[in-house]
Amino acid sequence: MDTPAADDWTGRYLAELKTQRQLSGHTIAAYRRDLAELARLTGQADWAALTHFDIRRVTAKLHAEGQSAASIARKLSGWRGFFDWLSRQRPLAANPADGVRAPRRPKRLPKALAVDDAVQLMEKTTSGHPEPAELCDRAMFELLYSSGLRVSELAGLDVHHVPARDGQPASLGWLELEAQEVVVTGKGNKMRRVPVGGPARAALEAWLAVRPPARDGSAALFLSARDTRISPRVVQYRLKAHAHKAGMPVHVHPHVLRHSFASHVLQSSGDLRAVQELLGHASITSTQIYTSLDFQHLAAVYDRAHPRAKRK
Repeated sequence: MDTPAADDWTGRYLAELKTQRQLSGHTIAAYRRDLAELARLTGQADWAALTHFDIRRVTAKLHAEGQSAASIARKLSGWRGFFDWLSRQRPLAANPADGVRAPRRPKRLPKALAVDDAVQLMEKTTSGHPEPAELCDRAMFELLYSSGLRVSELAGLDVHHVPARDGQPASLGWLELEAQEVVVTGKGNKMRRVPVGGPARAALEAWLAVRPPARDGSAALFLSARDTRISPRVVQYRLKAHAHKAGMPVHVHPHVLRHSFASHVLQSSGDLRAVQELLGHASITSTQIYTSLDFQHLAAVYDRAHPRAKRK
């Protein structure tokens, strides 16, 4: 009996995905395209003839053609699944896609505001006669940029430390205004102290002067319109709205202010270890990405200033 051709095996596989796994039509079509591309690039009429080297060669070709690492990884995953299925239908020496990795995805640099943009964003937070909500927003935004807090750490802050009592847990984070510090609990339940800059302290003092009691009786530092502890989502929404009103050229969310804090401190100090401690990173590897941001800043300065760097 003749061995079915590659197209026959492909058809059987896709039919099984449709009937047994009940995948969508779009997913089935994507599998069909990926397998057709593999057949075209290898020129093989028999799937069993493909080797590990063939898959590596195709992967390299796709990368050279400019296909993204994510797209190549998806195709490899689909091919691997197909050959796993095929090995149950007929003898295969090995799954030729096993062990073949897609190219590394380029590491995306965190977005950071330029120093002037960050200052502009902070200075346009309140009107001449600010309402309490405006003062709350200014204090939150100043603190995010001043101390590089995660939005969850900001939302979890209390006005002061509250010890555990009556079955209620102790504060996870709190303000120590006289010491110009905040204490926060970050990832891995790791607590750290972070300095609070002068403008952030002034904004906090202005907010605390008008802050109403929390409706739920908590010591939450920042409150929503309902006078309950503010949520990270509401902080994100308010910052986005304010940045849009201030005419910022990019989408601004709390993590942008954290990235801006790290980048600007590193540009000024060059102290990577200090930035690591301020951000609460367990490993300095997580902090090293900001050295790339710092280099981008230096490169931009070079392009503007060096006579031989001028582009025609």
